[in-house]
Amino acid sequence: MTKITHSFALSLVAAGLLASTGVNAESVAIINATVHTSTEQGILQGASIIMDEGKIIAINPTKVEADTIIDAKGQIVTAGFIGSMNQLGLVEVGAVAGSRDAGDDKAGIDFDPSLAFNPRSSLIPYARKGGITRDVITPHGGDSIFAGLASVVDLSGEFDSVKQTHAALVVNLGEQRKGSRAMSLKNLIDKFEAHQQKASKKDKKDDAKPSTEDKVLTKVLAGEMPLLVSASRASDILELLKVKQQFKLNLVISGAQDAVVVKAQLAEANVPVIISAMDNLPGSFDSLHANLNNAGELEKAGVKVIFAIAGDGSHNVYQLRFDAGNAVSYGMSQQGALHAITANVADVFGINAGRVAVGKAADLVMWNNDPFELSSHVTKMFINGEEVTTESRQDKLRDRYMAESEMPRAYTK
Repeated sequence: MTKITHSFALSLVAAGLLASTGVNAESVAIINATVHTSTEQGILQGASIIMDEGKIIAINPTKVEADTIIDAKGQIVTAGFIGSMNQLGLVEVGAVAGSRDAGDDKAGIDFDPSLAFNPRSSLIPYARKGGITRDVITPHGGDSIFAGLASVVDLSGEFDSVKQTHAALVVNLGEQRKGSRAMSLKNLIDKFEAHQQKASKKDKKDDAKPSTEDKVLTKVLAGEMPLLVSASRASDILELLKVKQQFKLNLVISGAQDAVVVKAQLAEANVPVIISAMDNLPGSFDSLHANLNNAGELEKAGVKVIFAIAGDGSHNVYQLRFDAGNAVSYGMSQQGALHAITANVADVFGINAGRVAVGKAADLVMWNNDPFELSSHVTKMFINGEEVTTESRQDKLRDRYMAESEMPRAYTK
């Protein structure tokens, strides 16, 4: 009898596990689709897309070959939408403190909330129903103006969903509940100047390992990491443009209700803005120019626009497509609105997704109709080339309580 060694037995077990977990994933092709590419190609009619090993490997090949072929029958296919400026997976119930992990009083430059990201949050399947396949999660910070670090996650529900940490340094400026906004801006400038001086004085022979804070500041000041600043008032935005020029920053501004007032300066400085398409009333003295026309006005001025959900975006990121549709009805182009939740987000945060193009992540969504219409819904969704369900907790509750039974509906299982 042949003796089986311990290591050989382990290799057999490992091979079985790999097979059972679908490492050798099948290739998938979608044919006869109306593809909104979010690229210069625009919309492709009757198009074919082939996915394999998590990536898009071909568009409109001369011959379609794949393990699984799906006939879209003319349905619309888009890149998966990308949410941003929320705490999806970092909060479950806003009123329950124990389920909130996006902030801490001691949070600062090195605060990375992705360590607490929960890919099995019940909010994630609900977000998928809105065509969201990836998300830029951001901390809300603590006592410091430095809220912490943004991360990019996919919404597959798998435990390896955090795809990119240190995606941006998040800073909160503008109006202050206590103190002056002038001091907040001064603190930002002082921090950058101090780090530059420290770096210039550092001995080349100094082998001391840099702290996480030092690494982050080095990347920000080298333009390798976006500086994501929350600010709304036009005068604050102009001051931030001066800071960008002084330190050669990769600046992104969120909130930005007054951005339309300084749209020419933003376009010239090539600074993207993250706004809510639904802001139509001032929420403070910093946002007097909130208006439903702002997205279209910024697009026409040449400003790169990204959409985020106002307020509690963690629970309502599902509605991102409706916000985009609203922007279209108030003057933004349909392709511009689509880019604001796909390609523009990918460009700003360095995400290899957001476009239907060869080499991009195979995050694709098939729709029964125009995704910006209220009555439309997702018919199929792929994240990293794997089909995922859009069934949410809400669907399960509906089915539970609508089922016919002799028992009272509340007791139906």
